[in-house]
Amino acid sequence: MANLRDAIRDYVRALSLEHGRSDHTCRAVESDLSHFADFLADARAGQGDTESLDLEQFRDWLWQETKAGYASSTIARRASSARGFTAWLHNTGRGPDAARRLRSPKSGRSLPRMVSTDAMDDIFSDLRGRAATDDPVALRDLAIVELLYATGVRVSELCSLDIASIDLTERVVRVIGKGNKERVVPFGQPAAEAVTAWLAQGRTALEDDDSGDALFLGARGGRINPRTVYELSRRLLEHAPGSGPAGPHAFRHTAATHLLDGGADLRGVQEFLGHADLGTTQIYTHVSAERLRETYRRAHPRA
Repeated sequence: MANLRDAIRDYVRALSLEHGRSDHTCRAVESDLSHFADFLADARAGQGDTESLDLEQFRDWLWQETKAGYASSTIARRASSARGFTAWLHNTGRGPDAARRLRSPKSGRSLPRMVSTDAMDDIFSDLRGRAATDDPVALRDLAIVELLYATGVRVSELCSLDIASIDLTERVVRVIGKGNKERVVPFGQPAAEAVTAWLAQGRTALEDDDSGDALFLGARGGRINPRTVYELSRRLLEHAPGSGPAGPHAFRHTAATHLLDGGADLRGVQEFLGHADLGTTQIYTHVSAERLRETYRRAHPRA
């Protein structure tokens, strides 16, 4: 008979070490399942062991979470975490697959934020103006946004890049994505020039003993962290037209949409973004279609 909280820790460790799930995913799963363990303890709805788990406990937990006002996307994620956990319990002989028939609520899928070409030009104009002062942080910020937009990499992928990850001669970057899958992504001349300037003038001014081989550094010299990139993105996008989250993923969404608008093949964009499922990439076709409809409504005399 296994203790529930011990089993949760073991499961999260297995997700990380055996299945290669990202730190972000592991933290989310651990948080979800800890919420469930807290619910059982507060409601005295279980004995705190894995053998006594049953479907009704999970259903009652999700019902309480729904009444507490959590978003349907959060409830759906928690249901998914529960199903994965009990499947693992069953496969490892630690308990029943109690959440196998636990259903997730349907959640509406919102379109990702996309930045127009004109707005991107304004952003780059601002970044280039700051970088012209040779301030090392400004040089870094320009290189980061150029690379985010040029390659569509995730913020976690960007922050984990080493100097050796990027080939400025061939203009490609080797990215380690979800599930430790490697892909090679091309980028253009503007990104190459920005990264070259950062390495030659900016990085040398910030590096210290903690820098290691990291491509991008924080203001104190260590490897840059996602929070810094989120803050940079928020500052750049807060006055840009459009709605939705103002994080670095907006540049990833924008890169994908602009590729499709320019005639890129959907399969090629899937490989570019590192999506395992083509269905994930297809969301960008909806973005392009929505933009076309908006243009039609504004421009066509019989719209």
